[in-house]
Amino acid sequence: MTMDNRYSDGAQFLKDVTVKIENRLDEIRQDLDEGKKEIENMHEYYWENYTEMDQYGYEEYDNRQALLQQTNANTEKLKQKHRFEKMKDSPFFGRVDFIFEGEYDPEPFYIGIGNFAERTGMTPLIYDWRAPVSGLFYDYDKGPASYEAPAGTIAGEISSKWQYKIRDGKMIYAFESDTKIDDEILKQELGNNGDVKLKNIVRTIQKEQNAIIRNTEDKILVIQGGAGSGKTSIALHRIAYLLYHDWKNLKSSNVLILSPNSVFADYISHILPELGEENIQEMSFDLFAYRELKDTAADCEDKYDHLERIMKFPSDREKERFRMKQSEDFVGLIEGFLATLEDRLIDFKEISFRGMKMSEEELIRMFYFKFQDTPLLARMNAVKDYFIDAYETLKGSDISDDDRELLNSKFDSMYVTKDIYTIYNWMLEDYGYDQLSDVPYERRKIQYEDVYPVLYLKYRLLGKSSQKNIKHLVIDEMQDYSYMQYVILENLFQCRMTILGDYAQTLDTKQQDVLKFLPKIFGKDIRKVILNKSYRNTYEIAQYAAQISGITGLELLERHGRPVDVRKFDTEDEMLDAIVSNVNFGKDGYETGAVITMTEDEAYDLYRLLKKRGVDAAYVDRDSSAFKRGLTVTTFYLAKGLEFDQVFTIRGAKENPLADQAEYISATRALQELYVYETGSDSKA
Repeated sequence: MTMDNRYSDGAQFLKDVTVKIENRLDEIRQDLDEGKKEIENMHEYYWENYTEMDQYGYEEYDNRQALLQQTNANTEKLKQKHRFEKMKDSPFFGRVDFIFEGEYDPEPFYIGIGNFAERTGMTPLIYDWRAPVSGLFYDYDKGPASYEAPAGTIAGEISSKWQYKIRDGKMIYAFESDTKIDDEILKQELGNNGDVKLKNIVRTIQKEQNAIIRNTEDKILVIQGGAGSGKTSIALHRIAYLLYHDWKNLKSSNVLILSPNSVFADYISHILPELGEENIQEMSFDLFAYRELKDTAADCEDKYDHLERIMKFPSDREKERFRMKQSEDFVGLIEGFLATLEDRLIDFKEISFRGMKMSEEELIRMFYFKFQDTPLLARMNAVKDYFIDAYETLKGSDISDDDRELLNSKFDSMYVTKDIYTIYNWMLEDYGYDQLSDVPYERRKIQYEDVYPVLYLKYRLLGKSSQKNIKHLVIDEMQDYSYMQYVILENLFQCRMTILGDYAQTLDTKQQDVLKFLPKIFGKDIRKVILNKSYRNTYEIAQYAAQISGITGLELLERHGRPVDVRKFDTEDEMLDAIVSNVNFGKDGYETGAVITMTEDEAYDLYRLLKKRGVDAAYVDRDSSAFKRGLTVTTFYLAKGLEFDQVFTIRGAKENPLADQAEYISATRALQELYVYETGSDSKA
């Protein structure tokens, strides 16, 4: 069959399947209308007859159950409607012509975002990108190939592979690819002006990416990849695949992503819905820690407070103290402190209650032996419950709430203190560290270096909060989590994990390779995957970024663009003029751009000055929650993980300990154009 005929096949199939999708939509719309009328009838019947329904409520219960079933059915139909409406815009993006072993004629398999069949139970006309047969499209060139079906391995031969771009139901191009997902297609996709948010990559998944996405065996999968290697996209597509593959046991509500901040969460929020799944929960670990420590201190610093401080007031002593408090050695210090804390924390006194006594000796025996495995600050509560059970058994009746409260006070009074903040200060004093401020609760603010040690101590003294509903945890920017944080995460989440990051993008003056200590925390059965190909930046930008970081061995997609524009200005006004003259948005311009600074104050000042010049810009700080098109002004640490068509990097002063890290992170945000600016007063030279 000639190429023209095969193109014609794709175009004709598009026409045919579009009609079938529209027919299904008509049926679904009709079913929804009938479902709405049925619900209205049920409501009307209920209000007309509820006074006459039987006294035991069986008829009322049946009516409510029928209403619930109809509502659920309507909800499912509505989901189908939305899915097929999206599918009509671009029903498929790939096709594999596969000759089954022992056969002679190829069978075409069209691949799209989701399955589509004319009727439920019929053979799909289009296969979901996550279906077993779709692996042929991602994993094989022309020639011998196989895929794993429920019945076993299906072998055969690929006679041809096609890629399509369809928009608004119209064929933009058809491309026969006799090797892999072709680099020319990749260049065309990446060369387009950037979408406002992260792109889904189902049309361009590479073989090595597909192996990660379809990995169902490994409990802990760690992805180390350079900037622009697609780590976050791969992780989200993996979640979509796992939700599809294990739909009986894994729901969207069972997945949590620990993301850097709310803007990043918004930036990626559309990916799973685009892939046919509900969105998943996300939270920053700092926010989680703050919520867990609300009963210990009125406020906690976050990572951004720490970064701003070390940039404004560089101190080697503070940096070393921070690293020490996040280290394996400091976990050991806390454990050593806990081993000696029991005798210091408890002042045993005989308990007497309505003729029943528990002697000091009995209390000691209970505390140190019977309940020795109970966390220290929860242990006396266990002894109290034992005492109450014995009393109620002896008296043959339950004690009152007032008496229970009285006993709570008696047993609690044996603790010298139950204040985690105070106990942590004891430990700091014992080991020669500066103590936290001795102030009332409402004035307490825990510095970032102490947040996770305090949280670790709290869990060891009181027990950890249950996170059993989470069955899969995604940790992004893994290089920014400390040993202490990973120990806490391992205790909180006994589930599967996808951990991803790039050690070169650390928010510290020293690079940290977490792969060296993760096996010690999570066990040796960790699957590590290294991604060495970068897809985001043009070749010129990627080369510039590599010179900053000193990274070698990264494979670059040869997509060329403008040279990086590096300039030094005498004044800030001249620099602002250059930014304004180079910003390129509008009908024939770009979708997104960013001015990226070192500190929060610098970002806000530049935002204000650009607004005065009439530039329509958005300012993003740690409290922002949305990623928008147009020009964004923000700091390097909040831009991490995002990407923009144009980036204007404002170099930091040479005294700033994070200047090189900031420049590397900022440079790797740029898809098409990178400008590196500095003024005389900020020169790194």
